[in-house]
Amino acid sequence: MKRLAITAALLALTSLANAQQEGPTPTQAAVSLQSKSPTSAAAKDLSIKVNNRETPLTSLTHVQPTGAQVAILIDDGLRSSIGRQLPDLKKFIATLPTGTDVFVGYMQNGRVVPASKSSEGFSADHAAVASELRLPFGSPGISASPYFCLSDFVKKWPSSHSDDAGAPTPKTRFVLMITNGVDPYNGSTSPANQSSPYVDSAIVDAQRAAVAVYSIYATNAGFDSGTTGFSGQSYLSQIASATGAASYYIGTGNAVSFLPFFKQFNRAVAETYIATFDAPGGKDLVRIKLSSTLPGTKLHAPEQVRPGTLLAPNL
Repeated sequence: MKRLAITAALLALTSLANAQQEGPTPTQAAVSLQSKSPTSAAAKDLSIKVNNRETPLTSLTHVQPTGAQVAILIDDGLRSSIGRQLPDLKKFIATLPTGTDVFVGYMQNGRVVPASKSSEGFSADHAAVASELRLPFGSPGISASPYFCLSDFVKKWPSSHSDDAGAPTPKTRFVLMITNGVDPYNGSTSPANQSSPYVDSAIVDAQRAAVAVYSIYATNAGFDSGTTGFSGQSYLSQIASATGAASYYIGTGNAVSFLPFFKQFNRAVAETYIATFDAPGGKDLVRIKLSSTLPGTKLHAPEQVRPGTLLAPNL
């Protein structure tokens, strides 16, 4: 009888703990509000549904440059013609807003190799980071799959600054991938086969890590830019939409210049806000849907978030 009583008590405590864990949990999501005219949004201008339930928005705060991290992931299989874009890429990095943390890495063999030989983390020294840029190796398929690389990177997101207690300071995370987006492990790259379990896994990993995944399409060595280009662009659009970001490309070939894309990315980051709301606690991702009453405003937000996600200190 005593054993049964103890077991019952343990089950009750477990149920209570689970109930507490699944209670309302303060959660944050990055929301990009792109407007034709400069505007300042407030919580009253947005509404949010969490798991299809109307939920009050606690606050809406603008992301500051010192609260942003930008990871630039370059496919090491890009064609050598990408070299024409390096001067503009260096300029783009060097002119990021002061205080923004930046990281440059090359996608190789299912992982991301830091460009910097002296540091594997983010840095606010933009000129130093830009100086580490190099030409991609241009070896066909060297990334294995850009989605393997992305999943591995967001799971091991490099730390930068810590608070006085040594805990990482939460910041809003952005990825800018430069790749053809092709998943060579998903069989045929025909337009009839646009569903990849590896892309799906990368989407969930990015959502769980609260990373907005932007991309610039560029051709890779060993791949044609026709059917495979369409396939890669489709996957890049999928992951951008699911994480509240955007994918940039013109046709299935390389753009003459990436400068317009860099400007669009900079503007998207500058127009990003942190939305705070309560979500059901637990380990599972919750679905969110945001809308805005602001005229002429396009809203981008992740489709799912992890409860308890923090993107800024002092919630």
